[in-house]
Formats: sequence, structure tokens, C-alpha cells
Amino acid sequence: MLRVAGKKITSSLPWRSASSSFLSHNNPLDVVAAARDDSSSRAYRDFIRGFSSGALAPGRDMGLIPDIPPTVAAIKNPTSKITYDDHNHERYQPGDPSKKAFAYFVLTGGRFVYASFIRLLVLKFVLSMSASKDVLALASLEVDLGSIEPGTTVTVKWRGKPVFIRRRTEDDIKLANSVDMGSLRDPQQDAERVKNPEWLVVVGVCTHLGCIPLPNAGDFGGWFCPCHGSHYDISGRIRKGPAPYNLEVPTYSFLEENKLLIG
Repeated sequence: MLRVAGKKITSSLPWRSASSSFLSHNNPLDVVAAARDDSSSRAYRDFIRGFSSGALAPGRDMGLIPDIPPTVAAIKNPTSKITYDDHNHERYQPGDPSKKAFAYFVLTGGRFVYASFIRLLVLKFVLSMSASKDVLALASLEVDLGSIEPGTTVTVKWRGKPVFIRRRTEDDIKLANSVDMGSLRDPQQDAERVKNPEWLVVVGVCTHLGCIPLPNAGDFGGWFCPCHGSHYDISGRIRKGPAPYNLEVPTYSFLEENKLLIG
């Protein structure tokens, strides 16, 4: 825009032809001589100086450069002639009753969507940490007790460990209850280790170094660990040898009369 304005201004000046001849000289000395002799060329130089940063006064004197910026002039001289094009805008007053319901609906709906999304992420995270179906299947074991004869022991595998299930006779139950608690290394009543006196369920891992004891063996008719000589009685309690604790009793429950659920 500045170039166009300059062209329009220079085209209306009377010394345009002289300035053209002034710029058409090829010899620098001729240019200097022509500038000294031609008064119109001095006016041209003054006009050029009006746009230079070193001498703005001549330009301002000629009315080409305003004294103050347009924004400052608009502030100092307010006018009502300034209008705004509202063609692409529709302005509503704050608190318009006809728009409140829609605004509340949009805000509430957006918050509901955000809350549902966060809830879904939390559920996904929690479910990802829970055990899978195959792991849950291995976590519990259902055993049929109908085929176990009295006085015998059955070994089953649960969570990678052997579990001894012994069906005790009346003599076994009486023997387990007749033991003096003061003679036990890990004192525990027989009633605390069984849910049904007829059935004893213990983990088949020696509490000494993790060996597997032999059932129906040892000095007390229970289990015997041949690795280091630990003897357990008919209730799975340590009676002799280096083992410090009784055989562990797992979590179990009776589903039916002849159904046992371990885990």
C-alpha cells in the first residue's frame, strides 16, 4: 500500500520528469551536478528524506506522515461513526432464559460422558489386575470323598503342592485328642485343625525344608519325612525331628456330604 501511495503522489508532482532524468544519468559526477543545479531535484531529495529514519520532520511538514498513531488518534477523538458488522455473529445477553436450559443440558451431558469414561478406565485397570479364569480355576480344587476308605490317605495336587486328605477312624480321632498339649512343639488342639473329625486335610510339605512326608508312616502313625527324620502324628502335628511347625491346614469347605472344595 505504501508503494501504491508513493506512486500516486509522485505521479502528481511537477518534478517527476526532472527526477526521471536525474536518475537516468550513468555518471555519478553528472548526477551530483544535476542535483545541485536543479531545484526540483532538491524537492525530490527532501521528499525522500521525509521517509528516512534520520529526518522525519520534512515528511511530517508535507503532511505525509501523521503526528500520532491512528490508534492514539481514535482514543483521543472518539466518534460514533464506527460500526461493527454483526452479520456472522449472533450476540445473546448473559442469562438469557431461553438459552439456560440448553446450556445446562450440554454441560451436564458432557460431564456425564467424562464420568462414564473415567469409570470405564478404572474398571479396566482393576479388572486387568484380577486373576484370569484359568488362574481362578487352579486356585480351587473339588475332590470327591466317596471313594476314600476309612484309615487311608489320598494325595491331590492343589496350586502345585500336594495335599493330604485322610479319612480317620474312631481310634484315630481318640488318639489325636488324647495327646498332652505340653508335649507338643507347636501346641494345637485337634479340633482346631479339622472341620469334621472324620476328615483331616493338610498340605503335604514338611515345615523343615519343604520335603514331602510319607503318609501312614513314622513313630506316631501319621507322616514321616525321610529327608531329615521329622515325625507327624495322626493330626499332622510335629512330634519328633527338626521340623518347627505342624503341617499347614489349607482353606477348605464341604460342599456336600462327599464333596470337598479346597481353596
